Amino acid sequence: MIIGFYTSRVVLITLGVDDYGIFGVVGGVISMLGFLNTSMSGATSRFLTFELGRNDKKRLKDTFNSAFLIHVGLSLVVFIVAETAGLWFLNNKLNIPADRMVAANWVYQMSLVSAMLGISQVPYNAVIIAHEKMDIYAYVEILNVTLKLLIVYMLTIGNFDKLILYSILNFAVSVLIVAIYRVYCIRHHEESHLQWTWQPSILKPMLSFSGWDLYGNASNLARNQGVNMLVNIFFGTVANAAVSVASTVQSVLMQFAFNICTAVRPQIVKSFSVGEYDRMSDLIYKSAKFLYLLLLLISVPILIESHFVLKVWLSIVPQYSEWLLRYMILFNFFAQMSFVLAMGIHATAKMKRISLINGSLYLSVIPFTYVSYKLGGSIYTAFAYNVVAVFIGCLSNVYTLSLSVSQISLFKFIRKVLIPVVVISVIVIAVSFVPRMLFYEGWIRLILVTFISTCSVLAFAYITADASIKQFIKNKMSSYVRFGKHSNPDI
Repeated sequence: MIIGFYTSRVVLITLGVDDYGIFGVVGGVISMLGFLNTSMSGATSRFLTFELGRNDKKRLKDTFNSAFLIHVGLSLVVFIVAETAGLWFLNNKLNIPADRMVAANWVYQMSLVSAMLGISQVPYNAVIIAHEKMDIYAYVEILNVTLKLLIVYMLTIGNFDKLILYSILNFAVSVLIVAIYRVYCIRHHEESHLQWTWQPSILKPMLSFSGWDLYGNASNLARNQGVNMLVNIFFGTVANAAVSVASTVQSVLMQFAFNICTAVRPQIVKSFSVGEYDRMSDLIYKSAKFLYLLLLLISVPILIESHFVLKVWLSIVPQYSEWLLRYMILFNFFAQMSFVLAMGIHATAKMKRISLINGSLYLSVIPFTYVSYKLGGSIYTAFAYNVVAVFIGCLSNVYTLSLSVSQISLFKFIRKVLIPVVVISVIVIAVSFVPRMLFYEGWIRLILVTFISTCSVLAFAYITADASIKQFIKNKMSSYVRFGKHSNPDI
């Protein structure tokens, strides 16, 4: 998180507002073209974890090989579309200054090759997550962000077009990270040894799963990148820079919670695969609640002190950034809960309902945004509507999951998760807002807001926890105390 915030600040300063906006919107074109991969990555993760839970090694190996074949095919499809329709859209429709088109095309091509490598890498990453090798995942990702810190240094000393250099260096890091993951999987997990075999019995359910998931994921990406492009058309690259800044903070905060979701997901799928539905529902309720509180813990200071945080973080604060960030943080809260519920639905492999409902909600953002902007509406309207759409989608996910797992119900979710977190959020934000009324903007006020919000969230998290979690915390604290006494006889 710290490196992510620092590198974003230096990149914005080094590239400048316009080039930073260009990097965001051009990279978004490639992200939008990768919607097929998003669907297949969910299918790959689900089916590999499911077979691992059943301990069927042959089926696990066949599933990996089938997934790899599909992803190679997807990377070729993305390449063809990107080099035809995507390239035309970049050069003819996006609002990019003429003197920066060459650099924009460099960014586009480097992003495309990186995306193709990422697509073919999905089965290997899914193997690591399915085996719950979170230490390896953590080490490689720490190396990843460290290399991106090195990129920032090279960017500041390089005597070259900064935007082109930045895209090339990012591509180089992508190649290295893919190579590390691949070598590890091949050396430690037998199922990742490739065998070019055709398995229709495995391909069919995977493609069926991803086919239904395709609409939802395509709609989600269309929502994100479509809004970004509409912002570009109606407000220009400076507004894109503001969206990129707010999105960077949003994604860093969300990734903090999603990384824990990554650890929970295999357990949810494995519980379903062996019929442990009570454990599955317990994992979902607790994960949705406590991951929300974790997100609240790190988000409240930024939500309240967004102006000061952006001012300290960035020497240049693009217009619109402050309120865009606030709307995106609000979006995060409900998106995180919705994602936990989606993990349960993925375990059931019944994707039709969730995809149709959520996909339609996501897509509705595009016409709403276009009409709003066309009528002279504020840039914020799209992002406010996003919050409403994701909240409705979250409730829909609960009901969809309840149709397959009777231990899950909308009433239980509202009682066990939604009401507690909303009440806690209102109280925490209210008490954390007090320093804002007593002190001028600055470090003292930020520290006080952070201290009050942290203590409040931790206190409420403990108070609202069930007896088993409270006992777990007490046991951990007792073990730390005993360890301290044992290691220091003077205590």
